[in-house]
Amino acid sequence: MILSGIYSLRSIRLPQRPIFPSLRNGTLVTSSTSVSVNQKKEKVIVISGPTGAGKTRLALELAKRLNGEIISADSVQVTSFIEQYCCCVFGNKMKKENWVFVLVYRGLDVGSAKPSPSDRQDARQATKDILRSGRVPIVTGGTGLYLRWYIYGKPDVPKASREVAAQVYSELANFERDGDWEAAVQLVVDAGDPKAQSLAANDWYRLKRSLEIIRSSGSPPSAFQVPYDSFRNQNDPSETSDTCDLKPSADELEQHKVKDLDYEFICFFLSSPRLDLYRLIDLRCEHMLSDGILSEARWLLETGLLPNSNSATRAIGYRQAMEYLLHCREQGGMSSTRDFYYFLSEFQKVSRNFAKRQVTWFRNEHIYHWLNASRPLDKVLNFIYNVYNDQSGTLHVPESLQMKKYMSNKREAAELKAYRAKNGHFVHREDCSDILDWIRSTQEVKS
Repeated sequence: MILSGIYSLRSIRLPQRPIFPSLRNGTLVTSSTSVSVNQKKEKVIVISGPTGAGKTRLALELAKRLNGEIISADSVQVTSFIEQYCCCVFGNKMKKENWVFVLVYRGLDVGSAKPSPSDRQDARQATKDILRSGRVPIVTGGTGLYLRWYIYGKPDVPKASREVAAQVYSELANFERDGDWEAAVQLVVDAGDPKAQSLAANDWYRLKRSLEIIRSSGSPPSAFQVPYDSFRNQNDPSETSDTCDLKPSADELEQHKVKDLDYEFICFFLSSPRLDLYRLIDLRCEHMLSDGILSEARWLLETGLLPNSNSATRAIGYRQAMEYLLHCREQGGMSSTRDFYYFLSEFQKVSRNFAKRQVTWFRNEHIYHWLNASRPLDKVLNFIYNVYNDQSGTLHVPESLQMKKYMSNKREAAELKAYRAKNGHFVHREDCSDILDWIRSTQEVKS
């Protein structure tokens, strides 16, 4: 969330070279370091989970216990004054040096402030710097693809030039304006990417990116090497052994792959039972409104940005808030109570849907150990602390802290299907009166 008074989001990119390793003369070689096969690897903690699960709080408390520094793995992250926010929420013990303002892959510079050279360091370099200083890297965020790139390496796909980006925009603009998703997908399929048909409906960003890659290189995204897939292929014994009749389990394959990574990644996925998670998300959306997300959306609009035009304005909450304010401006700077509650309901719904997609994605990421976020924080912290300091090389999550990946019964599925948000603050008409007054005083379009 963008905090009041913050006017820049930083753009940090991973290095172009893949970071997956290869074996040369008995030595494990990576893009970041050369490690002897028998040498003890340095440890990196990764904490992920769906939105609203409590990743940030857990990472901050863990950083204090382990003398750690945090690397953000979110697609959009604020990099200024966040230490003031941390002190406000977690007490004055939290110091600025506990948070490293580095994105795993991509952010966006939307303000006039220019990043300093230190802000431009990539997440892998930050990891090395943290370890060199004798501290513990703690990577946290909910963007699964960025975390995969951080651990295994970024796909070597071409970046679109401004000319290509403009061409692709013009090719798809009318389809997006008219909401003709199927016709847009067919255009990309005809251009050379049959896998565009498997994209989630109305995922215009990924559809545009696919067409950009085709227009830049003449090949679809699937033609480019993906380090994660290389790990999976090179470490699958069933592909090379004639004596293996049974294919290893996904967990066994992941354990085999971990041996070939340049760090000992200790990865956790923090979540809650789905109904509890949805309630937390709904309350979080209310808190974001109380904390000023509409003011931040107003600032984004005043910089000249439009909803869904870049990574910052695609972020859940900001896109909906910007669209709501634009609607208010169309109504002469006014909003009805009904319009406000419709906006809040949509904000909550897309947040819950995003959390569901995150859970689905991470079910297939077998390097992660699932932890129940509804358990006492101290117990979760103590467990991770002990795992980090354990030298046995084994990791077993006690049953009391385990989080199941799948729903356990039909009753839970039925309850989820019937779920409806129950607000804690915005319940009655008068509860949103302050926000409606703010809209009347700030959103009238001056001629």
